[in-house]
Amino acid sequence: MKRKLAAAVFAFWGGLACTGMAMAGGMGAADTAGSDPEAWRFQSATYGWLMSVSGSTTSHGQTVDTNASFIDLLQKSDSLIGFMAYLEADKGPVGVYADFVFTRMGFTTSQAAYRNPVAGLKLSATANAALTMQMFIMEVGGVYELMRRNGSATTLEAVGGFRYWNVNLVGTFDALITADTTRFNLGRSGGFALADSGTTQWVDPLVGLRLRHQLAPNQTITVRGDIGGFNLANSLSWQALAVYSYDWQFTGYQVAALLGFRALGVNYNTGGGATAFGLNEVFYGPVVGASIRF
Repeated sequence: MKRKLAAAVFAFWGGLACTGMAMAGGMGAADTAGSDPEAWRFQSATYGWLMSVSGSTTSHGQTVDTNASFIDLLQKSDSLIGFMAYLEADKGPVGVYADFVFTRMGFTTSQAAYRNPVAGLKLSATANAALTMQMFIMEVGGVYELMRRNGSATTLEAVGGFRYWNVNLVGTFDALITADTTRFNLGRSGGFALADSGTTQWVDPLVGLRLRHQLAPNQTITVRGDIGGFNLANSLSWQALAVYSYDWQFTGYQVAALLGFRALGVNYNTGGGATAFGLNEVFYGPVVGASIRF
């Protein structure tokens, strides 16, 4: 666990140095447009999301309930912090942004429970992980300033875009030789039965609001919420985010340290029987990072 924690910390801070640091155009930092109010403004960010998980997954019709904290997952995950980055470019009241999350999480039998088990199958307590979840989320969209209050201290913006999901689930089961694994197209490997979903991907349209308030010349708090999917493709998703930033101004650019909390929920189900896939989870936890804006 110490090695994994050290690797995660190294990857996170190495990412800060390489990317330019931190979380979100919407995550704070006062405007640094200089003398031209319509000049382009850019932000680059990398951040750590200390993710906990609660909900359920379904692969090949096998549903597993999950409930794990960040500390629980740290013991079994290959890249719990993974790669997470944010980019934004603004000009006047309009902006575009992109957010990226990649993570691979492993759940043990103490963090996962097999719902409605098939005879002869049980979640493996001897495999490296009873459930493995690999997930890539990419969000792209635009922002538009709706209003400013108190000079420029408070800004309300509309957010709209798309959230792309790419998910792979693998449930690992101890299987008796009499277990009917063919019924759900489960593979066998080394004495285990595997419910491998392969890559499942979908796109959710989203709309939301972002509120930024400057507490002091170098302190900003940002709150954002959005809802997506709208059950247009068997998916409903939502997100809530609050971040405090502390800024340091340098000639031509601004650096900010970020601390906040993020929650992302999804309810996606497709197929039936042996082809049933589902991701019904809430991912939540603190975010910490740094940003550069110029």
